[in-house]
Amino acid sequence: MQFLQKIISELLENHHDISGLDIVLPGKRPMVFIKRILKEKQYEGLLPNFITIDELIYELSANIEIKGIALWLFAFRIYQKIDSAEDFSGFLKWFPTLQKDWDDMMKFSDDDQKILLWMLDEERIKNWGDDLGEGDNPRKRNLNFWRKMNEFLPLLKSELEKENLATSGMLYQEAFSKLEKFAEQTDRQFVFCGFNALSRVEEKLVRQLLRWDKAVTYFQADQYYIDDERQESGKFLRETIKWKEYNDSREFKWIENQFSQPKNIKTYEVSGNIVQAKFLPQILKKIPIEELSETALVLLDENLLPAVLDSLGVIQSVNITMGFPLKNLSFSNAVKKLFYLQKQQEKKSSSYYYADILPILEELPNDEKDSVIIRDFIAAIEERNIVYISRTLLTELLGNLSYFHLLQKPENYQAFLDLLIKFCYELKFKELDDIQYENIALFENVFKIIKNQLQPYNFDVKIETLEVLINQLVNSETIDFVGEPLAGFQIMGLLETRLLNFKNVILLSVNEGKLPLGNTQNTYIPFDVRKNFGLNTFLENDSIYAYHFYRLIQDSENVHLLYNALSSGVNTGEKSRFITQLEMESPHKIDNIIIENTSEPIAQALMKIEKNDEVMRLLSEWKKRVSPSHLVTYLYNPIDFYLNHILKTRETNEIEEELSQRNYGNLVHYALQFLHEPVKGKILSINDLENLLQQTDQAIDFAIEKLKHQPEFYDKGMNFIHKEIAKRVVRQIVEYDLQLVKNGSALEIIDLEKEINCDFYLDKNVPTTDKISFYGFIDRIDRLDGIIRVIDYKTARPKHLTINLGKNKDEKLPELFFRDDYKQALQLSIYKYCIKNVLNINPEYIEPAIWSFAEVNNGPQKLYFIDIEDSEVEDSIRNLIDEILNPDIPFEEKEKVSW
Repeated sequence: MQFLQKIISELLENHHDISGLDIVLPGKRPMVFIKRILKEKQYEGLLPNFITIDELIYELSANIEIKGIALWLFAFRIYQKIDSAEDFSGFLKWFPTLQKDWDDMMKFSDDDQKILLWMLDEERIKNWGDDLGEGDNPRKRNLNFWRKMNEFLPLLKSELEKENLATSGMLYQEAFSKLEKFAEQTDRQFVFCGFNALSRVEEKLVRQLLRWDKAVTYFQADQYYIDDERQESGKFLRETIKWKEYNDSREFKWIENQFSQPKNIKTYEVSGNIVQAKFLPQILKKIPIEELSETALVLLDENLLPAVLDSLGVIQSVNITMGFPLKNLSFSNAVKKLFYLQKQQEKKSSSYYYADILPILEELPNDEKDSVIIRDFIAAIEERNIVYISRTLLTELLGNLSYFHLLQKPENYQAFLDLLIKFCYELKFKELDDIQYENIALFENVFKIIKNQLQPYNFDVKIETLEVLINQLVNSETIDFVGEPLAGFQIMGLLETRLLNFKNVILLSVNEGKLPLGNTQNTYIPFDVRKNFGLNTFLENDSIYAYHFYRLIQDSENVHLLYNALSSGVNTGEKSRFITQLEMESPHKIDNIIIENTSEPIAQALMKIEKNDEVMRLLSEWKKRVSPSHLVTYLYNPIDFYLNHILKTRETNEIEEELSQRNYGNLVHYALQFLHEPVKGKILSINDLENLLQQTDQAIDFAIEKLKHQPEFYDKGMNFIHKEIAKRVVRQIVEYDLQLVKNGSALEIIDLEKEINCDFYLDKNVPTTDKISFYGFIDRIDRLDGIIRVIDYKTARPKHLTINLGKNKDEKLPELFFRDDYKQALQLSIYKYCIKNVLNINPEYIEPAIWSFAEVNNGPQKLYFIDIEDSEVEDSIRNLIDEILNPDIPFEEKEKVSW
């Protein structure tokens, strides 16, 4: 803390007792270090009075500061006298920004009314001679806006003064008029430490006190950026040096020459924000343990704090100056989603979207009873694929949830606030970790503050507006860390580094837009108007950031600057121009290091399962009930076969917002089953089939009910299209059958969803116990002109149903079904084998076929083997099963091909 050491040393030299001094600081943090320095110097007197410059200026005002929500509510009540048509929600969209502009006007200019008139006159000049018409347009809105502001803001100031209240800008404006008298009459001695950019009021305060010899000033400047007019970091101090108060009898203190001293400066180009935190331990390993208390980590992006803390396992003592943002915690996210849900209810929605409900239930703390209710709720909506939940159904499924009332539409905002306060209060008595408890307690306090602030006002507040008010408080709230500020590795934001110096400095996210912030000012006052009236623009703000940056590193020996080079989201991947300035202008050699993502790639080794005794035992169990689809799965990927059909693992259900291909197939299946079931077992007539055509809509409704889907799931969007396509496919199948009958064919539907069970002997010559038992369901078995058709419905197009192995038949036949492109032929062949054996039908009269919904007008496309006997087909099936059961052939994962 070299700068503070110098200040205290000089003060103790000039004052035996410094208890009568007022030490004025930019912030509170340096107080702790000053006290330590005084202790080290064995100072035994009373401590001086520590005060910030804002507090000093506020002392000069007789009014009380009003800000935030209290100011917004007060201002809205006054604005209603100007424009009673605008509601509070609309008012909040522009007033907070205008209020900051207004405070700037009063802090930096002589007369805020002059700027307001300027803005109005500028709009008048822009529109001079033009007819803006009667309708609404941007130019007319701007003119009316500044006309209202010239009336509203003076009225607001007058009303605030009547109540002895003032905004920050009003306090500064009032103090400005009292500065000369205060400087003349006060008997206090002030010490101003480490200031850089001063407002008009602050500058006059310091200069008046200097003229009356009631103040001393200490600035931390460096020749590097003071002597160079191009250096924006020295912009304000170069102006301060020119004050006439600094002369032969009062020198400007101090201009050092530290920046040009030898330094080790390294920049790190890192791919991704989190990688910066992951690489941090590599830097810290090179810093001696005894120097960690002289090391500062400066986070230019507060969102990196959790990742940084996760990476600091090697550090024993850490002091975190910046608080953990409340808005980033799980309970905060749940409250945010709860308000979003209520906004949807405010729009008079008749149902709840499942994705609005689930995150709230998952992120709020739940006891065992609530957890059971939530599990049952999730299981119910997943089983029935409920995307939009009616109010009645929500009450049925979640009505016993302890906080169910929070999910319902409240009577008004007061009732909702009362529910939230009660909910937070009751939560604090449950088992919570410390962070959860702090999070909930802070929210409870925020809800109470909002309720108390709104109570005196008699106007309606929408849930959306209530959310804005709560966010205003929550976004500025942090959970403070408990630590020893004078020891250990220091983690802080850039502003917390003011007046402090460290031997080792590490900055993360040194990106353009983070350092400096750039042209991100949210203001209604154009750049040229701000410049003309002396208000800060983004250029002045950049100069302030530049000073903080250069001042921080000027006394450091080792500087590490990390920036995210990855362009993603709002991040441009562009390093800060301050790094470029160091590289091009500074006397130091900058080491540039590129950090690749250090995470190890996920192992790509394909899974392999040896067939040990336990696996063989499971395979023996599997042989008792084998579906043709099991063999198809094996063809696709043996590992999937092992996991799904041997270990019997199952994928979790997921709610489909758009109908899946599988459920689309089921929709058609069930509809056809509904139509054909009443006419099963009879020779179909033209009248029968025409009647079926009339029942298509009813059949689809039946299928939807059987799928346990809600009818409204199909009311709009792609699901409506899927339903209409399914309806058309069902009609086309019935129409195809109708055309056959009209052409004189005899068609009889024998069975639907026919369950088959048949034994398949692995040694065809000796029927023994060495067998497998096939089972399955055949979608449709019918008789067309004496031929038994075994029909399997498919959503996909049929392929490779005509099989001709040609001259290489003997070579290819044994491994015919070892290829997944013959999966449909394999399934149909098994169906034919089972029908032949179970129903004792001559295979010559059995015709297995695929009826594809994608090519429905082509009818059932039959399986046809050219010059291949049924017995040879069965031998090929045996070969596939033998491989599955072979203990020497492991299950090996097939490499997935990406197209």
